[in-house]
Amino acid sequence: MLNPPPGYAERIDAPAYSPLTALPAVRGSLGARFVAYLLDILFIFGFTALLTLAITVLGVITFGLGWTLFAVLPASGVLYSMITVGGARQSTVGMRMMGLRVVSPESGRPVDMITAAVHALLFYVALSTFLLWFVDMLFGVMRSDRRLGHDLLLGLAVVRAP
Repeated sequence: MLNPPPGYAERIDAPAYSPLTALPAVRGSLGARFVAYLLDILFIFGFTALLTLAITVLGVITFGLGWTLFAVLPASGVLYSMITVGGARQSTVGMRMMGLRVVSPESGRPVDMITAAVHALLFYVALSTFLLWFVDMLFGVMRSDRRLGHDLLLGLAVVRAP
């Protein structure tokens, strides 16, 4: 196994996250989260394209009535995160590629779809202004467990997947 970066513990190959395990031992890195987000941008673009195609076909079938669903497209990134993070694997496709997943550090339980959607919404709100984004990232840089501001608000953590 590759040696972890300085300051990180060895990877824990457990079947699931255990609340008895100290969070810094399994924390995810900010660099891996950034690369996962860049990958997810591509997947969100593809998801939005498929959603656009489906709404267009539905609009033709319903003689234009289905085209009102185009109002959902701005929320396609939140929908993508809600479906993937709130699903069985607890991670977006980019997070899976980077070996990360989202958990509740207190209970170790999977994240439900509503919490995953709010988590993504808070991330995009923070991303929309430089000051909020800076404060959000500052939490991750200053804390030893690398949890960002929107993670702390919802009581979630991004950890390395087993």
